[in-house]
Amino acid sequence: MTDHHGYSSLAMFVGPDEITAGARNSLPVINPADGETIAQLPLAQASDLDAAITAAGKAFASWSAVSPAERGRILKKAADLIRERIEKIAMVMTLEQGKPLAEARAEIHYGANVIEWYAEEGKRAYGRIIPSSSPEVRHLVIKEPVGVCAAFTPWNFPALTPCRKIGGALAAGCTLVLKAAEETPGTAVEIARALFDAGLPRGALNLVFGDPAAVSAHLIASPQVRKVSFTGSVPVGKILMRLAADGAKRTTMELGGHAPVIVFADADVDRAAAILAASKFRNAGQVCISPTRFYIEKPVYERFVDRFAAFAKVLKVGEGVQPDTGMGPLANERRVAEMERFVADAVEKGARVEAGGRRIGNKGCFYEPTVLSNVRDDALIMNEEPFGPVAPVSSFSDFDEVMARANGLPFGLAAYAFTSSNKTAMRASAQLKSGMVGLNTMAISSPETPFGGVKESGHGQEGGAEGLEAYLDVKLVAQGE
Repeated sequence: MTDHHGYSSLAMFVGPDEITAGARNSLPVINPADGETIAQLPLAQASDLDAAITAAGKAFASWSAVSPAERGRILKKAADLIRERIEKIAMVMTLEQGKPLAEARAEIHYGANVIEWYAEEGKRAYGRIIPSSSPEVRHLVIKEPVGVCAAFTPWNFPALTPCRKIGGALAAGCTLVLKAAEETPGTAVEIARALFDAGLPRGALNLVFGDPAAVSAHLIASPQVRKVSFTGSVPVGKILMRLAADGAKRTTMELGGHAPVIVFADADVDRAAAILAASKFRNAGQVCISPTRFYIEKPVYERFVDRFAAFAKVLKVGEGVQPDTGMGPLANERRVAEMERFVADAVEKGARVEAGGRRIGNKGCFYEPTVLSNVRDDALIMNEEPFGPVAPVSSFSDFDEVMARANGLPFGLAAYAFTSSNKTAMRASAQLKSGMVGLNTMAISSPETPFGGVKESGHGQEGGAEGLEAYLDVKLVAQGE
């Protein structure tokens, strides 16, 4: 099923059909490490999208009637198959997305854990009985699957984001039309194959690719689609919410962030710098919960900058397939140009380049791990999500001041604070306006916990019990004598 050095043989899955590039208009899939075309991706026509919606609608009648235990058995088997195929899928992901193989393996393992979590949690779609004020009436609250869902996933985590949406929808008894990212299609194709090999009925999951604006508008406009789940940028999320409003469709929106991290003077500065460097440069900074605005208390500011820059300078940048690579390329040329824009603007406004600051070579999308000090709050990088390996560092002297700066943007996905004071940790967690807060840790994402933001970073959660609830309708049955 593979070609080009272990890459996936691409297809769309529409009902019982597999549609390859030869049968449709296609788009080249580019390896960001060398700029080479590694495959041709088939693109959906309007008729394919209609067929996918029809197949999902037909499959919903039967899949929603399958017992939660049996649905869970199929999902658990799919998770096991994904783990068995981890080396193959990791190579596919690294070729199309660029991240090091070690990161690809970790992401795929996490994605399998998400599907397994939902396999178990699907059995716990509990309702309840409410005591009635009238002795003649009994109130029953029942949870039912929403119906056909449309989901849209980005290129930065091509396994995890599809697994979150597939797992939640299928465990709840919903069916799904998934449009995964055109830049990283092979990973989603391999995950879909694992699900079908585990016994998932064709049509319960449909995988399509195409022009993002056209596909999303077509899918969301369908009366059969009752739920929309999107992971991506704030501007696109707002467009999809407007489209969903025409059909009063439920939405889950995991949009962009610009995560502040606050290091207080009483923190273990060396440990904080090590943890934050590893987190900042993971996936070349292309992570929605990546720490992106660094506020360091003045007494430890210089020490932190020195330690943080030292980590950046020794990080090995190279092709993700090489075993000693610590950071791979950016996903595309657009990201490299953005890093150059952010760094030039910050330096123009008085920032100092402590590490990195330049593109690497003239082949592939490589950019140095970069640390900027003395970055002003009016610099572009302090206001726009960088989504790349550039860390802007600034100092602060007062708790209230830094909270105002941390909360000063319209984003609210993730926020972090490092301190040895329990009082400061409690105050910070209470005052940070964010869907997720990490205190002395960056580990804020796991299958069993809710993942989502506030403000313009979106609404709704994936993961945990909340992630299952997102795909369930609540029905009250009032039963008289």
